[in-house]
Amino acid sequence: MHRYYGRATESESATRSRYDGYVPDGVIRDVDGEMIGYYSANVDVTAQRKAEAELERTLEDLRRANAELEQFAYVASHDLQEPLRMVASYVQLIKQRYEGKLDPDADDFIEYAVDGANRMKRLINDLLTFSRVGTRGRPFETTRVSDVLRHVQDNLAMAIEEAGADIVVDPLPTIEADEAQLVQLFQNLLANAIKFRREGEHPRIRVSAAREGDDWIFRVEDNGIGIEDEYFDKIFIIFQRLHGKGDFPGTGIGLSVCKKIVERHGGRIWVESKPCEGSVFQFSLPTRRVRETGEQ
Repeated sequence: MHRYYGRATESESATRSRYDGYVPDGVIRDVDGEMIGYYSANVDVTAQRKAEAELERTLEDLRRANAELEQFAYVASHDLQEPLRMVASYVQLIKQRYEGKLDPDADDFIEYAVDGANRMKRLINDLLTFSRVGTRGRPFETTRVSDVLRHVQDNLAMAIEEAGADIVVDPLPTIEADEAQLVQLFQNLLANAIKFRREGEHPRIRVSAAREGDDWIFRVEDNGIGIEDEYFDKIFIIFQRLHGKGDFPGTGIGLSVCKKIVERHGGRIWVESKPCEGSVFQFSLPTRRVRETGEQ
């Protein structure tokens, strides 16, 4: 920072501030209140502007890398569909034709092949879902979140009934969002709350929202098996699972899809949980309309 002192009239000081690149901090007056000088300071912002330009280049590189990754995931998973469909079809034919006609080991091998083909199909479909969050999203529109929850409960009606789940939905706001993706977001969270329930207990789930500054904070609270705090970040990474496939079905992509949907809407998602005491998944969504990047 450089500080300057000088003698000038008020009009001269104003002229300097407009044309010389610095703004007077104040004037110096004599005992009669007459201006006899001024003092001012300027700041060299060259480094700041270079840092801002570098940050913008980094963000642009990141956006391009994300777009390329999404495109790769879509193409790879889409192109894998056809050969996998053929493999799965022939494995099913082998099972239908030869199961029970060969030795027990052969039956086991056939079962492993069928199970592997089915799991691969689910993984590919989930990868397609993940890749489409950013590329196949709809424009944001005025959306009643209470209507979204009714749609979700209709979709999960069978699972809710089978588990005897008790779902309480508090009053929810109207926001600007991609309604289809909000359905997917809440459906993943409620389906997890039903799936990861404690043995011998009916799931109790509560959905609520509260205004905090420029955001709505949504909460999906359950009484399930809970999560160790060391896994709070890991669960949002694609294909990360905390349990074996024999314990709970799924591919480990649901929460990563939730994270991507929330981030597309300009928010963030996190969890609070303790083992055997349930979990509270929370996410923020802006109260105002945002572009896909989350910028106002």
